[in-house]
Amino acid sequence: MAVHVEIEDSVQIVTIDRPERRNAVDQATATELLKAFEAFAADDDLRVAIITGANGTFCAGADLKAISEGGGNRVELDGPGPMGPTRLDLDKPVIAAIEGFAVAGGIELAVWCDLRVAATDATLGVYCRRWGVPLVDGGTIRLPRLIGASHANDLILTGRGVGGDEALRMGLVNRLSNPGEALADAKVLARELADLPPICMRNDLRSSKDQWSLPIDEALRRETELGRETLFSGESLAGAARFADGAGRGGAPAT
Repeated sequence: MAVHVEIEDSVQIVTIDRPERRNAVDQATATELLKAFEAFAADDDLRVAIITGANGTFCAGADLKAISEGGGNRVELDGPGPMGPTRLDLDKPVIAAIEGFAVAGGIELAVWCDLRVAATDATLGVYCRRWGVPLVDGGTIRLPRLIGASHANDLILTGRGVGGDEALRMGLVNRLSNPGEALADAKVLARELADLPPICMRNDLRSSKDQWSLPIDEALRRETELGRETLFSGESLAGAARFADGAGRGGAPAT
């Protein structure tokens, strides 16, 4: 198996493990990744997922050798994305833990995630530019939405790689880690998220994603609908009671 799945409490960790191809994704690997995240979406006991790569590399993109041999990624108008899970619209957070290269389809996989933790010596870039291979898995959409058109066009047009410090400055990653510690730091972040009230988090994340395709009045209505769902769930009332009892004072955790 090219994809390993581990469960730590309410956190699912998905690891791409194809060291001979620098964790590049062929069709079989894309299918495994899709199944892993479909299982995550369906399991109410799982609150946060992490995707990472084995052996010091996140993902070198689509497997160009497999494409040349007839085992390339699926590129169709409907159904799963070329890298596997990238057309899933999840309402539970996914964190990318990035070591080494996250390039071409690998950067598309990373920006599909909600948060990114990268090692300082990681490299992110649209390396497929040099081979005439297009971004077909959300890169031309998610990159501009994430980091703005100016930064996104710099990456998309030039194909240059950026290191951890520059990626953090442009908003491409959210946290930096020492080399070799991205996964450990992503696990800490995942546990912090998993400890927060889940209904509120999922509904707020859902609203944040849905608003992109809605006019402002409809987006505000959608936010209110989801907010009311959270309020009526009882989760907010329980949180208010904890606050009234003194939880969270001075910035302490509210649990």
